Amino acid sequence: MNIPDIIIAVDGYSSTGKSSLAKKIARKFGFLYLDSGALYRGVTLFAQEERLISRLGRIDPALEKALEGLDLHFGSDGRLFMGARCIEQQIRSMEVSSQVSPVAAAPFVRAWVDGKLRLFGSRGRIVMDGRDIGTAVFPQAQLKIFMTASEEVRARRRYEEMKAKGESPLLEDVVKNLRERDYIDSHRDTNPLRRADDAFELDNSEMSFEEELAWVQGLVQGKFGIL
Repeated sequence: MNIPDIIIAVDGYSSTGKSSLAKKIARKFGFLYLDSGALYRGVTLFAQEERLISRLGRIDPALEKALEGLDLHFGSDGRLFMGARCIEQQIRSMEVSSQVSPVAAAPFVRAWVDGKLRLFGSRGRIVMDGRDIGTAVFPQAQLKIFMTASEEVRARRRYEEMKAKGESPLLEDVVKNLRERDYIDSHRDTNPLRRADDAFELDNSEMSFEEELAWVQGLVQGKFGIL
């Protein structure tokens, strides 16, 4: 298909498969994929390593100044780097997951990440996933998708993902973390998680990746009159 130079925003709850679907869309259409959540996780890892966040998620105000010298960037393969160090595996750990929501709720962190994302996406032809891409980062995105799934399905997906990486999580801990993140993401003061008025909702509780991709392809064809 000959796709125009559009921005596709994929928002939704954690563990709904936003990144997996966004990557498939990018490969299918020849777009650049950007994972906004990875940047928030990268900032969280940085704050942990610099001891600028407590175990309870309390953020040291010094983090705002420290971000000025932080080099987070995506490699050509889509993995996240801090300087020359690939941190893709570290940012997916439960330790980072347990603190990313309070870090991402800080207005100065959101402003820093949003600035990075807008720079990365300034030329269009991108697929970006996150929690406020279609409402705050790129409200002008030509196609917006909001993903959801049942809590049970999302918890099981996250649990199996962590086990596949060699971790040994407890399912009840994964469910607890999921609920905490949902609440924080939906109730933060700055750009809370919500479905944009013009977003198409995708509940993929019982869908395969192939069915999701076909659903998105149908959207693109219908919205832009592509045969």
